[in-house]
Amino acid sequence: MADDKAYLVRATEHLDDVQTFRHPLNPKSLTHQRRLSGFTELKRTGVTHVRMPPGHESFVYHTHEREEEWLYILSGRGIAEIGDSEFEVGPGDFMGFPTPSVGHHLRNTGAEDLVYLMGGERLEVEIADFPRLKMRMYRGAGHFDMVDVANVRRFTP
Repeated sequence: MADDKAYLVRATEHLDDVQTFRHPLNPKSLTHQRRLSGFTELKRTGVTHVRMPPGHESFVYHTHEREEEWLYILSGRGIAEIGDSEFEVGPGDFMGFPTPSVGHHLRNTGAEDLVYLMGGERLEVEIADFPRLKMRMYRGAGHFDMVDVANVRRFTP
């Protein structure tokens, strides 16, 4: 019989299991992440508790081809870039990005940490575009490949 406790992550548990992440394409990127879904062994859904210090950014403006993504702000204030618009966001605000998604990005413009839950699908293969950088990422089989969009060629058999 499975350990029923494996289905519950308490607020006081796994406090030291925080990973610092800096997106390699954005020098302003800095987040501290606790991957909650991994503690319960969820396979198809990812949920991460994220803390972003003031003056930093989440990742880099991007889109998703296959995986839906969402963010729910718990505390702090920031600016969400969605498409060609910018929106002030704060506690209780929710963002959802169905696929193929519109470009999106999050910046902490406040004086305190911006804390949010981030989640979405965890498919075997994902394609993400970084339109402002003219780059595309392919993820699959445990690796990430980045290409310059100018070098992508359509194949038609």
